[in-house]
Amino acid sequence: MSGVNFVQEAARLRVEARRAEQLEAAYHEARVLLLIARFTTARGSLAGLTKLAKLDFLLRYPVMLERLLPNGGRGWPAGAEPTDAERVAVESRMTRYKYGPWDQRYYGVLASLVARGLITVGSPGQAEFRVTERGAAAAASLEAAPQWAVVAARAKLLKKHFNRSGSALKNLIYDKLPDAVDRPWRAEI
Repeated sequence: MSGVNFVQEAARLRVEARRAEQLEAAYHEARVLLLIARFTTARGSLAGLTKLAKLDFLLRYPVMLERLLPNGGRGWPAGAEPTDAERVAVESRMTRYKYGPWDQRYYGVLASLVARGLITVGSPGQAEFRVTERGAAAAASLEAAPQWAVVAARAKLLKKHFNRSGSALKNLIYDKLPDAVDRPWRAEI
């Protein structure tokens, strides 16, 4: 390969990699926005990074969510139950961290949602997440899109059965899903 072709190919690969990163970031932002929107009410918000991380874990790992649902997981809304593919793989890995499942991308995802005016964060020192009017409209658009219907239905299911404190969710995961947390810190789940 000539020097010019090599430089052009390297530039093309960098552009492709950046495009893939942007698509992945957009996916995580949309999923987190749907989750925050579902837990935002006139008086309440999604309170705490621990709660966000644990709910997102259950959203991303529907087989784990199924194990925590009442009645042995028979409470799935039609079409929201885990697919055969989800039973053998996950859409994006999380890592085991101090208080259970965690994803380092949360800080960037939340910062992007705040910067675009889609969510607000509580007062300094309080990680309380609430959708803005603009964020609620964006979440409603996502919920109406067929490719986000399952995520939206699962977020609704989480609100119905798991609207607990972050600490209570952490304890539930530790007690009922030991295979998700019985591993060294920073190990993939």
